[in-house]
Amino acid sequence: MSKTVADIMTANPAVVQPETPLKEAIKLLVEKKISGLPVVDEAEKLVGVLSEADLMWQETGVETPPYFMFLDSVIYLQNPAQYDKELHKALGQTVGEVMSDRAVSITGDRPLKEAAQLMHKREVRRLPVVDEAGKVVGIITRGDIVRTMASEF
Repeated sequence: MSKTVADIMTANPAVVQPETPLKEAIKLLVEKKISGLPVVDEAEKLVGVLSEADLMWQETGVETPPYFMFLDSVIYLQNPAQYDKELHKALGQTVGEVMSDRAVSITGDRPLKEAAQLMHKREVRRLPVVDEAGKVVGIITRGDIVRTMASEF
């Protein structure tokens, strides 16, 4: 019988809300020795994910996109909207200002193989597990999948 996401997920994972100060979220990541957190609203529904990659902008900063001046106009060689997004993340003080709001999730009844395929396709390291109402009930990581593979040998 094949395993489901619920069989190997970590139930009741640590979560944060968009209003959570970044300092608190970073402290939680370090204390729990994890690399990302689901972000939930007041109803505990998934609204995003905060990962170490989202926090890197705080330390690395952003570079102005290349541009040139032509007839007193600035012409950007890259999309300036991306620069604005990166700048917002670099200056953010709350989870909501730096999180990725395009969270990919899965339900616990789905086959483990489907979770692995989704993580690979979307290039994500973790998948929040939600119930039918969209509430976060667990989380599954690449490491969880690899450990399950190893236990089958």
